[in-house]
Amino acid sequence: MKNQDEAKTDLATSLADFLCFAVYSTNLAFNKAYKPLFEEVGLTYSQYATLIALNEQGDQTVGQLGEKMFLESSTLTPLLKRLEAAGYVVRRRDEKDERQVRVSLTDQGRAVFQKAFDGREAVIEATGLEPEDFVRLQSDLIKLRNNLLGSSRK
Repeated sequence: MKNQDEAKTDLATSLADFLCFAVYSTNLAFNKAYKPLFEEVGLTYSQYATLIALNEQGDQTVGQLGEKMFLESSTLTPLLKRLEAAGYVVRRRDEKDERQVRVSLTDQGRAVFQKAFDGREAVIEATGLEPEDFVRLQSDLIKLRNNLLGSSRK
């Protein structure tokens, strides 16, 4: 039986043994699986995630959207500008607080979101996971993310 120090060393001896690499490479694989769909609707994954967040809760501030998406304003603003230029979102100053910028989907944005959303079934199927395994994995990943974020705030 291995002692605790030996077990720790065995955890990560090659790239494939790193959990962070497994998550990273899975993200790359998801992007590859989504690529045909995103090319068809003219979106990137970040733009798609933004449309999902705006569809979930209509009119919201850039700050609220950034919190939901785990993005800084400096990353989100150029993304929103591209979506606005495409006609998918509208940005405007908050009437009560001019320092705040509010964002909402346009009808065109809702339509492209719906088309992309409807196409995601092929990606879900490509995971090869049973529905209960899919839900469990998603839950475990959210827990992992929240634990990592919580530990970085200490």
